[in-house]
Amino acid sequence: MPLPRDFFHRPVLEVAPDLLGRVLVRNTEDGPIELRLTEVEAYAGRIDPGSHAYRGRTERNAVMFGPPGHAYVYFTYGMWYCLNLVCDGEGTASGVLLRAGEVVRGRESARRRRPKARNDSELAKGPARLATALGVDRALNGADVCGDAPDAPLRILTGTPVPAERIRTGPRTGVGGEGAVHPWRYWIAGDPSVSPYRAHQPRRRKTALDAGGAGV
Repeated sequence: MPLPRDFFHRPVLEVAPDLLGRVLVRNTEDGPIELRLTEVEAYAGRIDPGSHAYRGRTERNAVMFGPPGHAYVYFTYGMWYCLNLVCDGEGTASGVLLRAGEVVRGRESARRRRPKARNDSELAKGPARLATALGVDRALNGADVCGDAPDAPLRILTGTPVPAERIRTGPRTGVGGEGAVHPWRYWIAGDPSVSPYRAHQPRRRKTALDAGGAGV
């Protein structure tokens, strides 16, 4: 069953860890891909210096200011897309960056998009890799992830929530300044699909592994 809209209509720090273990379904032209979420990051809108919405609404981030339960997709470093889910109430602009997951269905389809992955755990290990494996681009910006239509381009299913004792928290990847101190990255302990942590390094050229670290 898809997660109801009320699931996302909560504070971002409640939604983010509760997304771990849930299943993201991406319907593509060559069949569905299902991804069990293993790593996410929370961004708290206009009160969060790490968020795209910190300085207010723009054409790029407008979806974040809308209703919860929708996808916010952005293009970063001129190369990569990243997928986020809007939460909390309208106008708060809070969102959760989907950083990593385990492909549990449609691995062949994901491999065609990620031919350089050395094994299955690397197919969606990092936000840019996740979006690439699922064929996510700006065409999905604003997509409703709470719909029950089986052919919807994106849906979030209930999956199996992760027990609190298996969830770890820490600083967000690639976030500098005031936002660097927030332990708003959540992941499943010991899961091989979780991406490595990288601190903010403003002078270093970003790569696919870092994409998305600037936050939502």
